Amino acid sequence: RWLPSKDEGTIERIDERRNLFYRQDDIRTKSFAANLDQVLILIAAEPEFSESQLARALIAAEAQRITPLIALNKSDLVEPFERAWARLQPYRHMHYGVMPMSLRLSTDTDCDHLLQRLAGKTTLVLGPSGAGKSTLINLLVPGALAETNEISQALNSGKHTTTSTTWYWVDASRQTALIDSPGFQEFGLNHIEPMQLAQLMPDLKPHTEHCRFYNCSHLHEPGCGVTSMVKTAPSPHEICARRYKIYSDLFAELSRPQRY
Repeated sequence: RWLPSKDEGTIERIDERRNLFYRQDDIRTKSFAANLDQVLILIAAEPEFSESQLARALIAAEAQRITPLIALNKSDLVEPFERAWARLQPYRHMHYGVMPMSLRLSTDTDCDHLLQRLAGKTTLVLGPSGAGKSTLINLLVPGALAETNEISQALNSGKHTTTSTTWYWVDASRQTALIDSPGFQEFGLNHIEPMQLAQLMPDLKPHTEHCRFYNCSHLHEPGCGVTSMVKTAPSPHEICARRYKIYSDLFAELSRPQRY
């Protein structure tokens, strides 16, 4: 809370945060933004997105009780988009909103649909470099002049164009806000306890209630309600083998002694 005084101002009080969306690895903690209503995770059919990084961002949002949305860009690239959309099937079965879009061929209808999901909320736009975050900001906030860049085909990854976090008001009444964040290639979850992981993954969580042991790690215990539901081609109420592999890899990563 601050009070203006001519061309300056004074901080009168610091309020407690509702939440803080951040990542943490062995070396540092990177804070994205606080007091968020939702996180829009923007990925693209090309360059191919990392499902592990997507899952990590979703877990970080769940840990802070921030609503996540997933948007898959470049629906105009038919074959790459079909492959990417199929990879997102497990996420469409969860409580995440998964939206197809083409920012390059965006129509007023597409914008209206997205704006309905953003209206009245503070939303962090998150995603890897090259997914189209700056293009999205330019589309929804005319005059933002967010820098865009071409995808580096040689590296199959985007060139980093956003280097700082910026707040944009979408509407004149200042009720809807977008926060543009720098692209990332890694998303550490060292702030998450390994035994907390399954509770932060909506496809695993319901099955933890059926485990024989209360402290089940869902890795090797007999009578585990999670491992019994892992399938290569799962139904909506089963667990995708790829998702379980992400869980087991993350559990092993977060169980290692941390370096200081």
